[in-house]
Amino acid sequence: MFPPMRPLVQLGQTITEWPVASQQQARRNAMVALTACAQRRAEREDVASYLADRSTRSAEPTTSVRP
Repeated sequence: MFPPMRPLVQLGQTITEWPVASQQQARRNAMVALTACAQRRAEREDVASYLADRSTRSAEPTTSVRP
């Protein structure tokens, strides 16, 4: 191949490969976002469970034992 054509061929390859690379990066970003959302949801559920348990305990009558 002629040396002056090499940059054009490389540009053509880059242009051809760009949609695939872009899609792969978008998928990676979506996976990272999904993982972060799942972690936040799990933390939210843990906190809600803890608070529900505490409110149930505080609503129960307490029996105090005096010496």
